Amino acid sequence: MESLVSNWFNAGTLPDSYVFPQQNRPGKLDFCIGKMIPVIDLQNHNRNTTIQKILDASQEYGIFQVINHGVPKELMDDTMKVMKKFHAMPLNDKARECSKDPKKSCKLYTSSEHYSAEQIHCWRDVLVHQCHPLEDYMQFWPDKPSTYKEVVGRFTVEARKMATRILELIDQGLGFSPGYLSDSEYSQKPILMVNHYPPCPDPCLTLGLPKHSDPSVITIVLQGNVPGLQVFKDGEWLVVEPLAHAFVINIGYVLQIISNGKLKGVEHRVVTNSSIARTTISMFIYPSDDSLIQPATALINARNPPLYRAFIYKEFRSKYLSAAADSKAVDEFIRQTTI
Repeated sequence: MESLVSNWFNAGTLPDSYVFPQQNRPGKLDFCIGKMIPVIDLQNHNRNTTIQKILDASQEYGIFQVINHGVPKELMDDTMKVMKKFHAMPLNDKARECSKDPKKSCKLYTSSEHYSAEQIHCWRDVLVHQCHPLEDYMQFWPDKPSTYKEVVGRFTVEARKMATRILELIDQGLGFSPGYLSDSEYSQKPILMVNHYPPCPDPCLTLGLPKHSDPSVITIVLQGNVPGLQVFKDGEWLVVEPLAHAFVINIGYVLQIISNGKLKGVEHRVVTNSSIARTTISMFIYPSDDSLIQPATALINARNPPLYRAFIYKEFRSKYLSAAADSKAVDEFIRQTTI
């Protein structure tokens, strides 16, 4: 726990263990906004138009932002304030607040869960816990800051409602039966993750997170007002512009597989900066561990054979973690070899 970046980052120099190989370094950073990541208004009264915009963005970018999504702005602000206060607490307090459950449903770590085995570390501290059903897990959440459970509890309920709404639109857009994604084993295990990226001595040499796609159905991200999230598209890195009170929606590997490649799991990374701390709040919509993941039969026919094989989700999750999210290794695992 002493290795938490926020516990020592004022040292002034970047340790060698955080310096990425030359080919993976972000290099000179500028935050000029190039191509705009699609922004979708969920209050658009034309449902079919909204669905088509989601499908188009998910096919071309694998990512989009949503506004007018129904999550109260004040609640979003309060949740971000609570998370920043948590990461600002003394090390021992943070550690104590995340060690109540012997099954480790609430965890605090730095870089990744495999820190001791890593050759290169990521410049981030992480708080992660399960959040559904609340009555099963809230008892293990932090009691400090004092408003944590009340504020974050309300936030997770509202964020999950929004996720369900988005998945309902995707269900309809892909021609699935109602609830295929939105009310099934594919969306019953949401996890809340809070990443904290302190100011970095040399952002050109390291990353908050390296290039990866998420092992989720979708991921909902509240990224605050500090840029850092970048998407890899057409051979270049695009900045996902922070928009006030918007959520970023990432398409994950699982939805890419279920849609048989119709929707794209987005490759993204996180860069740091030298002057401002960045805190982000993500809700990963995961399937149940024993869910069978495979291309949906509604999208498979003689002209569109399955691109991916069937597997149990916990097997995929294990492979994803052991491969350190390496896209080539994960792709080899999920690809259908007998088309």
